[in-house]
Amino acid sequence: MPIALLALAIGAFGIGTTEFVMMGVLPEVARDLGISIPAAGNFITAYALGVVVGAPALTAVAVRLSRKTMLLSMMGVFTISNALFAVSPTQEIGMLFRFVAGLPHGAFFGAGAVVAATLVGPQRRAKAVSMMFLGLTLANVIGVPGGTFLGQQFGWRATFGVVALIGVVALAAITKLVPRQHHIPRSSLRGELGAFRKPQVWFALAIVTFGLGGGFASLSYVSPMLTEVSGYDATSVTLLLSLAGLGMTVGNVLGGRLADRFPLPGLFGAMTALAVVLLTFTVTADSKIGAAVTLFLVGMTSFMVGPMMQARIMEKAGGAQSMVSAAVQSAFNIANSIGAYLGGLAIAGGFGLVSPNVVGAMLAVVGLALTVASTVFDRKRTPAATPAEDDTPPELDSSPGPRPEPVAA
Repeated sequence: MPIALLALAIGAFGIGTTEFVMMGVLPEVARDLGISIPAAGNFITAYALGVVVGAPALTAVAVRLSRKTMLLSMMGVFTISNALFAVSPTQEIGMLFRFVAGLPHGAFFGAGAVVAATLVGPQRRAKAVSMMFLGLTLANVIGVPGGTFLGQQFGWRATFGVVALIGVVALAAITKLVPRQHHIPRSSLRGELGAFRKPQVWFALAIVTFGLGGGFASLSYVSPMLTEVSGYDATSVTLLLSLAGLGMTVGNVLGGRLADRFPLPGLFGAMTALAVVLLTFTVTADSKIGAAVTLFLVGMTSFMVGPMMQARIMEKAGGAQSMVSAAVQSAFNIANSIGAYLGGLAIAGGFGLVSPNVVGAMLAVVGLALTVASTVFDRKRTPAATPAEDDTPPELDSSPGPRPEPVAA
C-alpha cells in the first residue's frame, strides 16, 4: 500500500479522537466550566451538527480545489479549532469552536477517500479506503482511552491540546507524502451535485444511516449496560471500550477486503451478522465474558459496513465522488444520532438497559432490506440501460484522455 495512506490515516486518527474523546472527559469539562454533565454533553451534539452541516457545505465551497489542497485546508481548520477549543474560557465560546471543529470532518474524509482510491488499482480501492479509515478505528483503541486518561490526570484542555498537535503532524505528513495527482481533473459543483440524481446514491446513504444506526443504538448505552447489567465496575469500562474499538479496527480491515472481492455478498453478510449479534447481546449482557465477546463483535460487524458502503457509493457516483463521499460522513453522524435517540427512547419507555440492542437489530434489518431493494433495483435497471439512458453528465467522467464510444450494457 502507498505510504501516502499513512498521512491520511494520521488525519483520520486525529478526527476520530476529537469526535469520541469528549465522552470520556465530560466530567472534567463540566467541573472546569462549572456546568452540569448534560450541559457538557451539548459539546458532543455541537460537533455532530458541525459534521452534518460541514460535509456538504465545505465540499461545495472547495470543489474546485485540488484534493491535496482540500485535505490541507480541512486539516488546518481542524487543528486551529481544536487548539482554540482547548483554551475556551466559557461554555458558549467552547460550543462555537467545537462546532467549527466538526465542520471539516466529512469534507476531509470525502476528499481522502477519493485520494486513497486513486492511489491504487481498481481491485484494491476498497482496501485502500479502509486503510485510511483504519486511523478512525484506531482512535477508539488508542486515542480515546489515552485522551481520557490524559484528561483525568492533567485536565481536558491538555487532551484537546494534544489533539491539535496530532493535527499539526497530519498537516506535515499530508504535505510530504500525498502526491498532487495532476492527472485528475478538478470537479465542478454542478457535476458533483449531479451524482445525487442517481437512486443508488440515495440507497447507499440510507443503508449507512440505518445499518450503522443499529450499531450506534447499542454502543451509545454500552457503559451503563456493562456496569448495571453485566456487573463490571466503572474502571473496567475504559478497557472494554478499547475492546469495542479493536473490534471496529478488525471490522474495518475485513470490510475493505470483502468489498474488493465479494462486494454484495459481503454487505449482505455484514448486515445480517450485525442484526444477529445485537439480538445476541440482549442475552449475553448478563455475563461478563459474554458481554465482552459480544461487544467486540458489535464493533466489528458495525464497522465492516463502512468501507463497503464508501466503496459502493463512490462506484455509483461515477466521476463525482467528493460530494457523495462527504455525504457518507453526514449519514454516519445521522446514524449516530438516530441510534442514540431511539435507544434512549426504549430505555425511557421502561424496556431496560439492554433494549437498545433490540432497537439496533431492528435498524440493522431495515438496512438489510434497503440493501436487498438496492440490489433488485440494480438488476432491473441494468438490462434496460442504453447509451441514451446514461444520465451521467459529461463533467462526471474522471478518466483522462479522449472518451470512448458508449457501449450498451
